[in-house]
Amino acid sequence: MGHDFLQTADPAFIENVRTGLAQAPKVLSSRWLYDEAGSRLFEEITQLPEYYPTRTETAIFRTHAGEMAAAAGPRAVLVEYGAGAAVKTRILLDALEAPCAYAPLDISGEFLETAADGLRADYPGLEIFPVTADFMTPTDLSSLPDCGGRQVGFFPGSTIGNLTNDQIVTFLSEAHRALGDDARFLLGADLRKSPDILVPAYDDSSGVTAAFNLNLLRRINRELGGDFDLSAFAHEARWNEAESRIEMHLVSLCDQVAQAAGQRFVFRAGETIRTEISRKFEAPALDALANESGWQVQRTWQDEAGFFCVALLS
Repeated sequence: MGHDFLQTADPAFIENVRTGLAQAPKVLSSRWLYDEAGSRLFEEITQLPEYYPTRTETAIFRTHAGEMAAAAGPRAVLVEYGAGAAVKTRILLDALEAPCAYAPLDISGEFLETAADGLRADYPGLEIFPVTADFMTPTDLSSLPDCGGRQVGFFPGSTIGNLTNDQIVTFLSEAHRALGDDARFLLGADLRKSPDILVPAYDDSSGVTAAFNLNLLRRINRELGGDFDLSAFAHEARWNEAESRIEMHLVSLCDQVAQAAGQRFVFRAGETIRTEISRKFEAPALDALANESGWQVQRTWQDEAGFFCVALLS
């Protein structure tokens, strides 16, 4: 197909594949896992018995939404970073006192509109302002309405764990600047626990997470003119104790050469592409990252088992 992909593909995707697969070790950004098929598979993952984060966090919101709403105050503008948390968003909106507006920020404009339309139908009195943006870059929120309440950042799902420390500080600092000094921020964070619980959550017995990870190669083939043989790679989840994180890898099952984005990439048997990190936090690390970003952890809510927490930053 020649270089047709240059006309249609996301330039950042082309760049990430060209540089990420040329380096050692090979690394790709987890954002590329979420095309339409990937987003569908991830929704399936959240329902799996092994995948505790979604149901645990949702239960925390159901139990403590009233306290969270009291901390947010009346007439708040809820700014959600990434628009995937429909259930948790609704629990929070239902608890807030006379919310002023809801502004979901997401890199996928199409996904945003679908999410916004669903909420508009159920919350006819609520102003909804979808913002197509990469939340790692400076975002201007000055056009959002002001009803006399505060802006409240909302970042559930422990997506914060997919970022490196430097990226977390960049993101939280930027959110602090955009939301303003009086803002509050509700942050979902997955906590450290036994690898016996963690690894199966990212390598389920039904193979859904494996399909989700391998779908990245299918996307590269489709969008970047790739010729990856999906049967020559396997999904693997690893616990990295030193970095306190789960890593998802695609392992090359043989010596092979693949092409994508107009480049040629050599793989040795056993060599991997790291496709995602998912950091697991302890309270002191979370406090330190918040402080470095201009926030303070005011309080946290967690489940009885201590698997997951929602932190209130101010």
